[in-house]
Amino acid sequence: MQHKVIDAKDVVIRFAGDSGDGMQLTGSLFADMSAIYGNGLSTFPDYPAEIRAPHGTVSGVSGFQVHIGSGKVNTPGDFCDLLVAMNPAALKANAKWCKRHAMILVDEDAFDEAGMKKAGFTTDNPFTELGVEDRTLIVSPITTLTRESLKDSGMDPKAILKCKNMFTLGMACYIYNRPLEYIYAYLEKKFAKKHPEVIEPNKKVLFDGFNYAANIQVIPNTYTVAPAGHLQKGTYRNITGNQATAWGLLAASEKSGLPLFCGSYPITPATAILEELAIHKSLGAKTLQAEDEIAGICTAIGASYAGNLAVTTTSGPGLSLKSEAMGLAVMAELPLVVVDVQRGGPSTGLPTKTEQSDLNQALYGRNGECPMAVVAAHSPAHCFDAAFQAAKIALEHMTPVLLLSEGFLGNGSEPWRIPAMKDYPEIKPPFVHGVLSEGEKFHPFERDPETLVRRWALPGQKGFEHRVGGLEKNHNGVLSTDPANHALMVAERAEKVARIARDLPALELQNGPASGKLLVVGWGGTYGHILSAVREIGDAVSYVHFDYINPLPANTEAVFSQFDKILVCELNSGQFADYLRAKFPGRDIRKFNKVQGQPFLVSELVAAIQKEM
Repeated sequence: MQHKVIDAKDVVIRFAGDSGDGMQLTGSLFADMSAIYGNGLSTFPDYPAEIRAPHGTVSGVSGFQVHIGSGKVNTPGDFCDLLVAMNPAALKANAKWCKRHAMILVDEDAFDEAGMKKAGFTTDNPFTELGVEDRTLIVSPITTLTRESLKDSGMDPKAILKCKNMFTLGMACYIYNRPLEYIYAYLEKKFAKKHPEVIEPNKKVLFDGFNYAANIQVIPNTYTVAPAGHLQKGTYRNITGNQATAWGLLAASEKSGLPLFCGSYPITPATAILEELAIHKSLGAKTLQAEDEIAGICTAIGASYAGNLAVTTTSGPGLSLKSEAMGLAVMAELPLVVVDVQRGGPSTGLPTKTEQSDLNQALYGRNGECPMAVVAAHSPAHCFDAAFQAAKIALEHMTPVLLLSEGFLGNGSEPWRIPAMKDYPEIKPPFVHGVLSEGEKFHPFERDPETLVRRWALPGQKGFEHRVGGLEKNHNGVLSTDPANHALMVAERAEKVARIARDLPALELQNGPASGKLLVVGWGGTYGHILSAVREIGDAVSYVHFDYINPLPANTEAVFSQFDKILVCELNSGQFADYLRAKFPGRDIRKFNKVQGQPFLVSELVAAIQKEM
């Protein structure tokens, strides 16, 4: 077979296997290696929802998709060029994601009678049964080869089997001409202190996988993906959305001069933010793993009262539990950042799957007239800026802010240019200064006439003692049940949030002309998929994306007025479209929705947009 090395603009690789097969690590290493090489990339970890599904079953399959390119990569890709399936269940669950010309790499040793039966195959030829027999099939005895590679390593048989993923990674590195040096360095760093004995065996099995792929005759072509040439000069790293969120909050702590406090209860898929912040005690971050969601937010509110940049993190069910305390923060007018990494719902729902279905809860999910600012991140790297801006709004406007992320963003990753902190604005909380003159009293809810923001007095400041709590008060801080005062305070709290729009950037077109028949609208983590879809259709399609949900950018009405109809694409049943319809009655606002626990496919967005054109 004549071998060709093909220059590819981009490729998509999907690693799939049982939860214990190390597919998340394999995909992460391939992604990190590609980021260091200089490729554009986007990743999509796809975890099973079951904590411990039966071994070898479709419900227990864990996947990790990596899309690398020689230019900007906006999505993890719809379909894959290479599927790595470590067992029959992984093949059955993921064969539908293979392109027509895809390669499929499987571990032949796992395709025995028992494995085929567990996966639900009814014939002895899974490729024909799934209709993928025309793909390039690489059927290799990976388990046997791993055992042979490490037979003299001194490792026990169970430990040897855990190295199958490294053998497979070596094969993938050969197919896509990836250098192994990064993975060698990773192994040395990870195991040098506690398990140095596993470094050389893992290096060996990785190299043996690479060498095996180079010497078999079933791989027709290998591919090179050149480094991205579009990137702005700077230092880059691969970063997940949850990690970027944590770092954005740390940056806000630095620019405000306030210590950061995060009180949270672990919940999928938001736990990694708490874990990341806990690492950075040296930057003044304090973290508390509370006994429940309510305790998490209440400790954060207490920390805010004491003068901290206060944060609490959660996902959908936890946000429901925090609703009363969010109302307390609104009433007390204390700065607080509530991070909601959305997942499929309602209730426990789909804990490891992505969705945008918490929007209504973010906007309205509290008792009484209880407006909160809502910000949404649109990519893993953008989570840094979104978290920074959410903290800035909270601190400067004395209000709780809800930052909406998504499982797709939190667990996904992309290259991120490490910023210089001098390029970020100072954050200036409205602290009281000086001392009161004799006879002067502090009125804690008196407001700045321009912003309606109250001043922030910390405990221990002489003369500035005041009450906070959930009961209504007047401008003097005195408890009040007066009807007129209540109406005034409700109106002022709402107007204070509305005036945040004055500080927000204008809504800008991401694609297409400034007027026309159709405007495509997105928010949150749909950004990359919608942008790819409209660019595939061409410059005739206009597209705007909302990072600020409440309040909306001040020029939203002006932008909408230039188009005959508006198509809102979102991963729920139409919550943002309904919100926009209420804000702009009379506009022809249409919906394209997906509620499957999965991101959009670019192809289905293209079809939906073309249908409206």
